[in-house]
Amino acid sequence: MPRGAKTPRPPTRAGRIAIVGRPNVGKSTLLNGLIGEPIAIVSHHPQTTRDKVLGVVTSLDTQFVFIDTPGIHRAKTKLGARMNRESHDALEGADVILFVTDIGSDTEILDVDRTLLKGLPGRVPIVLILNKIDRLASKGLLLPLLEAYAKVHDFAAIVPLSARRESEARRVLEAIRPLMVESPPLFLDDSISDRPTRFFVTEFVREQVLRKTREEVPHGVAVVVERFDEAPKVPIIELVLVVDKESHKKIVIGHRGSLLKEIGTDARARVEALLGKQVHLKIWVRVIPRWYENEAKMRELGYGEES
Repeated sequence: MPRGAKTPRPPTRAGRIAIVGRPNVGKSTLLNGLIGEPIAIVSHHPQTTRDKVLGVVTSLDTQFVFIDTPGIHRAKTKLGARMNRESHDALEGADVILFVTDIGSDTEILDVDRTLLKGLPGRVPIVLILNKIDRLASKGLLLPLLEAYAKVHDFAAIVPLSARRESEARRVLEAIRPLMVESPPLFLDDSISDRPTRFFVTEFVREQVLRKTREEVPHGVAVVVERFDEAPKVPIIELVLVVDKESHKKIVIGHRGSLLKEIGTDARARVEALLGKQVHLKIWVRVIPRWYENEAKMRELGYGEES
């Protein structure tokens, strides 16, 4: 997926950077801040990210290829197991790992973070991204926390920040620029992702479901494209929103279709911003019970091993 701005000269350094960590620490928010575009969906629900999302930043003589990943967690479903595989697969071929965590209980390091760090490959430089530092009750608590992490692992760099602030997120580029290797660009200068437009359309719809529904609904939601016709002046996009239960279907549709209309309206705005033109977006809702435990159904819905 390209964008308009181009760099004045081809980069001479490049690298792949895997963004990993537990759920809900701000990995996707960080990616969006780095790219300068909201390509990765975000919500307050854990495990919002289900697929690897690649984002490209070409800055001066360096091209950074970031790979956002699902949060590593204790999987309870086949879909969850696949998400963990996505995260571990991103480590293969990575030149740098961004290990993202957030502020826990003051200066305490969570046991789960210690475990995840031990499982990362030792041959790859690891940069610690300590997110949500604005939550600290006192700035004086930051230094002891940084010292505690430095004792856990010999990080190539440590960057404390609030990923919601784009200016802070982009400080990461300067921290990892020295870790990039001499290389021609891996993508065209105007690229920001390798994902097709259809992927982002389905993700933008799922994002609105996550933001507008209660806890029991989101993990059983998937979105698939039924029709994507760019030939008309106003492109026609038809989608099926899959849920796990009839009761979830009623929730997603809402009273007289009110919530589904709201989901469609807000998702369409995101799609139109992406494409730079108006679109006709139509959404249907279908129930497929426990699709996330059925590998054949998962493949049909875009969650196969090859996706």
